[in-house]
Amino acid sequence: MDAPSRRAILTGAGAAGLAALSGCQKYGEPTATPAPAPADTVLGKTTDIPVGGGLIFAPNQVVVTQPLKGTFKAFSSICTHLSCPVATVSGGTINCDCHGSKYAIATGAVVAGPAPRPLPPKQITIKGDTITLA
Repeated sequence: MDAPSRRAILTGAGAAGLAALSGCQKYGEPTATPAPAPADTVLGKTTDIPVGGGLIFAPNQVVVTQPLKGTFKAFSSICTHLSCPVATVSGGTINCDCHGSKYAIATGAVVAGPAPRPLPPKQITIKGDTITLA
């Protein structure tokens, strides 16, 4: 049986290295682009959103908060660190359990990392007590 040539070994090693690199991503970039929720989707009622807190609408990838009574904000519910869905809203922050990132409920700004960017805002409309994704 003939031993593999040096060229065959180097070619195989190069292909293995390229395969390993193709699975890498740049830090802080989402692993996949989430599908946007359709516009005009009713999310819920304003009475469901606690003052100083919020509610995650996971199927729509949106978190709606009420930092002050009568003021409603909406953000993507996908963490900007590694695209995990955020898990809770408590203590004035939107919290990702994957790696501990926390975001301000009023602005979506990063309060605690490793998230590299704020949560992107989402457009909502309030008509009566109904919250709709715009």
